[in-house]
Amino acid sequence: MSKPKQTKTEKVRAMLTRPQGARLEAICKATGWQPHSARAILSGFRKAGYTVERRAPEAGKLGGSVYRITAAPETAE
Repeated sequence: MSKPKQTKTEKVRAMLTRPQGARLEAICKATGWQPHSARAILSGFRKAGYTVERRAPEAGKLGGSVYRITAAPETAE
């Protein structure tokens, strides 16, 4: 049997749950989305209850902010 196809949203969620997180450019490259669409999915995760942390680039280093999911939404019981 073949594995179910992974959606772009699931792919982004997996990237953001890694310990090193993901830069906006990496999300765009992995999904083929424009930057405004990649930022929209980050907002969507926040609205869904995820805690998305943004780390600014270190002084003197090139590259954009790094985003990482630090907490998943609490499940209702």
